[in-house]
Amino acid sequence: MKNLSFFLFSAVILGISAFDTCPRESCEDSCKNRCGKKLDKSYGCQCNPHCERFGDCCKDYHLCLYADPSSNEVIQPIDEPENSCKGKCGKKYNKKDSCHCNKKCVKFNNCCPDYDTLCGGGDKDAANSEATSSHSHNKNKGKDISNEEIKAMSEKIYELDENRAEDSDIILNKQNAAERTGNKEDLCDEPLYKYVNEEILSRPTYKAFIELTNNYVRKTGTDEEYTPEEIKEQEHFLKEIMKTKLMKELYMFFHKKEMYKTEKEFVDDLQKMWFGLYSRSSGEADSSGFEHVFVGEVKKGKVSGFHSWIRFYLLEKEGLMDYYSYNYDGPWTSYPDVLGKQFHWDGFFKEVGSQFIGSSPEFDFSLYSLCFISRPGKLCKIRLGGHELGIQTYEWTKSTYPNGKKYIATAYPVVSTSM
Repeated sequence: MKNLSFFLFSAVILGISAFDTCPRESCEDSCKNRCGKKLDKSYGCQCNPHCERFGDCCKDYHLCLYADPSSNEVIQPIDEPENSCKGKCGKKYNKKDSCHCNKKCVKFNNCCPDYDTLCGGGDKDAANSEATSSHSHNKNKGKDISNEEIKAMSEKIYELDENRAEDSDIILNKQNAAERTGNKEDLCDEPLYKYVNEEILSRPTYKAFIELTNNYVRKTGTDEEYTPEEIKEQEHFLKEIMKTKLMKELYMFFHKKEMYKTEKEFVDDLQKMWFGLYSRSSGEADSSGFEHVFVGEVKKGKVSGFHSWIRFYLLEKEGLMDYYSYNYDGPWTSYPDVLGKQFHWDGFFKEVGSQFIGSSPEFDFSLYSLCFISRPGKLCKIRLGGHELGIQTYEWTKSTYPNGKKYIATAYPVVSTSM
């Protein structure tokens, strides 16, 4: 398995510049250590969001979009998280905001995940002590789990994914890479998936996953309501994935940390955090973590979420998915791999989206759950096959389920150049 440096060097040969091609701290024609920096005319190209508008981005600017959000190279997240207090501390309540950044948010348990960090903490008023305690408990969830334990656990999940695709099961046709993602240019005439061995889709966990994907209306603002049959499908999916070695290993990991007493308690919590409905739009219960992450949504005319390769393949097969280009291809030479790409979903554009490719449904579900439970609302550093990357999760903060727990807002792979 080639290492990341070799991959990036190879990418240059193919015409896709990467940070490792620049040997110095910063170079005139590279975004190395310059992602998000203000205009600097001493450089021949720029590395901030404005460069796409003015057409002066460095050739490796697309890698900034996949930088580690905790590093100096971050300029924007891959998804469209709206739940941040950046520039909003003390702002009055606005029902259109997904979370809030004033003292009352502690009382109503709807603060943005970075409220404490950016706005100086919660309300000290005694009347709010109970809410503050609940907020702090949720915020501290998983704090006794070290980064190394998470990396070791993610490697176990990677090793135990017996349902992953083999090299011969999937043939990708990546075609052309995009240097600029915002111009919505279709650089690929052919589908992304040249071949998929559909026998793997008939495996129990795949089949149970696919049955869930038609239970949602993709446009936010449209009320969702589960039928008894759909709830049974959720329970069936959880039952099937809990039969796998990797999900049993994940439960034991949290059980040893005394976070769940029984497997039933663990599964019940997964069902609430992933499938619990909440409102992303106009007060309707129109969304859930599962729908956003795995099925995909459309909000304000753009694709939001959508991080499942299985879902992508099936829609592409139906003629509803138009693959535009890719701008990141991970260093893994077997599956699971990570691919960042641009696409149109039945008329709606996704500018920057990342997905694991060739992974089983339980693999994606377990990694995202590991990180959401251990590092809710933060970058979670994991390791797969010796290569490190991140999983970014965000909590839904406008509503909670029993015991003040937060729903999953989103989760997706984040590629770092500095891990």
